[in-house]
Amino acid sequence: MLADLSQRFQRGALWGLRLAPREAARGRLIERRWRWPTLLALAGTVPAFYAELLDEPTPLLAKLAYALAALVTGGALAHTAWHSGFGRHLRANPLDLALVGGLAVSVLIPESSQSTAALLFRLAVACATMVRMVWSIQHLITRGGLTYLLLLAASVLGLCGVGFWWLEPHARTLADGLWLAFTTAATVGYGDIVPSTPASKIFSVFVVMLGYGVVSLVTAAIATRWVESEERDIEREILRDLHRQIDTLRDEIATLRADLAPGRAPAGPRTGARAPASGDAPAQDR
Repeated sequence: MLADLSQRFQRGALWGLRLAPREAARGRLIERRWRWPTLLALAGTVPAFYAELLDEPTPLLAKLAYALAALVTGGALAHTAWHSGFGRHLRANPLDLALVGGLAVSVLIPESSQSTAALLFRLAVACATMVRMVWSIQHLITRGGLTYLLLLAASVLGLCGVGFWWLEPHARTLADGLWLAFTTAATVGYGDIVPSTPASKIFSVFVVMLGYGVVSLVTAAIATRWVESEERDIEREILRDLHRQIDTLRDEIATLRADLAPGRAPAGPRTGARAPASGDAPAQDR
């Protein structure tokens, strides 16, 4: 599963996002350089989205986070497109174009706590942001990326715990926030602490989706590594048996050559040579 997902990511034909073409080496290099700045800028919009849902006035930092994410994402898209065929790259990445526009509009529209339409619009932008962030870490979704996936799972759980600690009044300590994040991501739901505010309820939806995704990737990576170890053992046994058969065959060929060497028949007359006639005398008798 991981290999198939990784190949689909590498081909880039997924969710309206595409990597720079292979022949555009400069464009691919620029795309890799923009990967982490774009990911960090988009991650900053997550607390900004929930800050918009709180009753108190939205801090200026939330607006700045949306603006910064729009600038960084747009700059990365334009810089990569400039070295990869500008129009073709833009047409191949409609999600990036829509995301840049959505982030810019999110700076201008009213606060989410005051407008349902603004809340729904920012929610759509948040979903697109999540897709773009997952696409940005495509290089970690490989058969050999178990360590990175475990670190990613721990980081997601920690950040979700901090989010619940900030958004949920019943999570009075960071430990309560981490516990609520774990029970929500694992879909256990013991009921000792539950989301009670609109912000924490919306946040729990994203935590469940992230939990499903991260747990599935980690489980698949562990299963893949186990299957690969079994396949490697089988391949080693097959190769050892093949080498034994080749050595036996080599010894038999050497023995056969040694048996045939003393009794090898002399070479016959050359093909096409004329045999002497009965009346022909030898050259020396003429």
